[in-house]
Amino acid sequence: MGLFNFDNLPVNTLVGADRDTFARVTSGKTIDDDCRRKFNVTRCVRRLLDPFYAINDRRYDTMRDDGAMLPPVFILGHWRSGTTFMHNVFSCDDSFGCCSTYQTVFPHLMLWGRPFFKRCMSIVMPSERPTDAMALGVDLPQEEEFAVANMTACSHYHFWMFPRHMTEYRDKYLTFESASPDEREEFKRTLDKMMRIALHTSGRRRYLSKNPPHTARVRLLLELYPDARFIYIVRNPYVVFESTRNFFRKTMSSICLQKISDEELESGIVANYQALYRCYERDKALIPHGNLVEVRFEDYQASPLELTEQIYHTLSLGDFDRVRPAVARHLESIKGFRKKRYDFDPHTINVVEQNWGDAVKEWGYGL
Repeated sequence: MGLFNFDNLPVNTLVGADRDTFARVTSGKTIDDDCRRKFNVTRCVRRLLDPFYAINDRRYDTMRDDGAMLPPVFILGHWRSGTTFMHNVFSCDDSFGCCSTYQTVFPHLMLWGRPFFKRCMSIVMPSERPTDAMALGVDLPQEEEFAVANMTACSHYHFWMFPRHMTEYRDKYLTFESASPDEREEFKRTLDKMMRIALHTSGRRRYLSKNPPHTARVRLLLELYPDARFIYIVRNPYVVFESTRNFFRKTMSSICLQKISDEELESGIVANYQALYRCYERDKALIPHGNLVEVRFEDYQASPLELTEQIYHTLSLGDFDRVRPAVARHLESIKGFRKKRYDFDPHTINVVEQNWGDAVKEWGYGL
């Protein structure tokens, strides 16, 4: 168990940002008084790590590809839709390379000093997620947006630290609809660099992504990887709203440098969902035939082994019999995991039906 939990973390995830990214992200932003200590400690530790980041950058400049990169697999879906559950199942296949929890925080410490810094991180980091008690570990797969956020200012996940700028981050770096061409290209270069480092350090050739913001970026991802595979998982929007609200509240309380009201937070969640749904529905037709699978979380949770095999076949991901034993062992190990039961209040029902009605109808989730 780590020395800290999410209630008393002395730093936030910007501790792993390079100097330029940290300066660009924080410049001109208001730091609330009760968050200033965390900001100062984060900035201090980040400065101490600068020389090691420089070593890693030099290593990257001379890094050789370990072979042709196979088309990546992107697991798409709104936060709290079951993407982590699916990611952990597919990660049982040791042919996939993933972004680890360690890499999300320290993407600039992957090519030199990694064993030492991983050990340091494992000592201090919480052992469970704040919202659902799912295990956290330095080597467990994680969503790469946190890593990208420490490598470029053009990342949606800076809204965690600066939630009063949530609209700006959504329009510019979630959907990229108001981003400049240079910002769009910077994000693409950074994402590809992060993925290639993950593959290099793991010795793998196919990257497995679980990253909710990518749900709005199908067009952009296809520009980078035209033959990429996509799995879109959707869950009951009433559950998603309540669970996301809880997740955002707890995560922001741990790492934010600004505070917002519950009303502002709810408004941001509603707008994020609408943006993801709109962009995905608009662009999914661009995905080549046979490269997309859509699945309901409730169906996948009920028959994960069988549906994973079907997805392998549909997306041509290889021989599932090779990974079946590992997947079965993982599923057996989490069989006793307790799932939260939801009893929706009138406010939740009204918010979802007024704002996410199209998704409710599309997937048949009416109450």
